[in-house]
Amino acid sequence: MNLANLSCPHESVTHGGGLSALASGAAWAWWLAAWMAASPVQAQTGIYTCVDAQGRKITADRPIRECIDREQRELNPSGSLKRIIPPSMTAEERARDEARKRADAEAAARQNEDKRREQLLVSRYPNEQAHQRARGEALETVDDMIATAHRREQELDKQRADISAEMEFYQKDPSKAPEWLKHRQANNAQQRAALVQYFADQEREKARINARFDDELKLLQRLWAEQPSR
Repeated sequence: MNLANLSCPHESVTHGGGLSALASGAAWAWWLAAWMAASPVQAQTGIYTCVDAQGRKITADRPIRECIDREQRELNPSGSLKRIIPPSMTAEERARDEARKRADAEAAARQNEDKRREQLLVSRYPNEQAHQRARGEALETVDDMIATAHRREQELDKQRADISAEMEFYQKDPSKAPEWLKHRQANNAQQRAALVQYFADQEREKARINARFDDELKLLQRLWAEQPSR
């Protein structure tokens, strides 16, 4: 194949109707600039061929604008295939492609994080006994806090009894009770109400702990089964 007989693609074919969005001037300029920057030698010596949208075979000494939206072949001087150049992308297509790659990278990162978490979980709980022991310790911590709160509740019960005894002197007209006694009575009632809420919160915490360990156990049972036999 004689390079001297080759012409630029715009000379070897007659333009038909308007080119597709992929073959817009901006896309072509970007693609050609990238190609020339990456391969300055090839820009002078390459042989390019493709079949355009109208089925015409085009040959040129540089990437062919009419085939920007389709595959092009770069040939050696001997006519053998050197490489295949994939279709160029518009800015919108490049944005979609980059978004897809980011999504793939994020999915891969999540997968790696899940795998790392699973490895740590198996390392921490090599068997079901270890996992159950950890559950028991977590629940015991909450039970200890509840027990402490119950002791405080008993103290408040005794305090309320003492306040009630004091208030008997003002049974006919409680408004005549001294301010310090009324304040003590109100404070006792507030602390008792706070304890009721505290007990409810701790019961919810125990339920949360059990739910977490239940979920972990389901996962661990699969991971333990996948472990190689020792």
